[in-house]
Amino acid sequence: MPSNSGRRAILGGGAAALAATPIATPALAQGAPASTLQAIRDRGELRIGVAPGEPWFFRDQRTNQWHGIGWGVGEAIAKELNVRAAPVETTWGNAVAGLQANQFDVMFVLDATPQRALAIDFPVQPMFYYAQGLLVRPGLTVRNWEDANKPDVRIGVILGTSPDRDVTARLPNAQIERFPSGDETAAAFAAGRVDAISLFHPALVMLRARVRRGSVVLPQPFRAAATSAGVRREPDKSWRDWLGLTLAHFYVTGQTQKIYEDYLTFRGQNPAEAPPVMREMWQSQG
Repeated sequence: MPSNSGRRAILGGGAAALAATPIATPALAQGAPASTLQAIRDRGELRIGVAPGEPWFFRDQRTNQWHGIGWGVGEAIAKELNVRAAPVETTWGNAVAGLQANQFDVMFVLDATPQRALAIDFPVQPMFYYAQGLLVRPGLTVRNWEDANKPDVRIGVILGTSPDRDVTARLPNAQIERFPSGDETAAAFAAGRVDAISLFHPALVMLRARVRRGSVVLPQPFRAAATSAGVRREPDKSWRDWLGLTLAHFYVTGQTQKIYEDYLTFRGQNPAEAPPVMREMWQSQG
């Protein structure tokens, strides 16, 4: 999932945290098939790497079933191939190594960072987009970043994250309060010690569900980031290329957005109150 340590802290593993351990030089895993796409068809199963972290992947303890936008897209991909989706548990930090070792065929919501791209492949087409946003307290109106650039506005961030660096530079007049973890940042917001929290917006949507306070906004100008799906590097690029075309089709037809909204509904959230993962829709919600 996404490459930012702030998202990792909020999402319990975060969709985009870079692995802390060095990434091995890319090579075909011993025993790996020449074509992942053919192997998926032969076994009748798409192996999907799953790592707990909402809203990307979530396992319902009552049913032991997986949910989330990453899992939902994976199921849709499997349906297109007429195979079943099979979860393979991993961690965000081990996702690259797991792909290299042929433990699973794809890891969704894995950001295509330069470091990861040295070791595995990513489709050219993005999976979806998220933006840096704010969870603001009731009564605080922020439409543009400048609306928050005031001495009396206190913004909580997770120390050392991308949002920390960004709002420090973007909002020199605001009070930036730094916390060592997502839980402590959330507790400060719930207690009214900060007026807003800055993270990437899907993480903020789930955080709002936890604290039951405030609203998620995407101030303008938007700061967008794309996420992707990681696959094993191999000479035959048919799996990577087909996956990219299919992800693009899901995105432009609104299927990815619907999967996201269905998950929010499943978790008791109102999708109308959550910024979309289609960046073309952000302006209409501004």
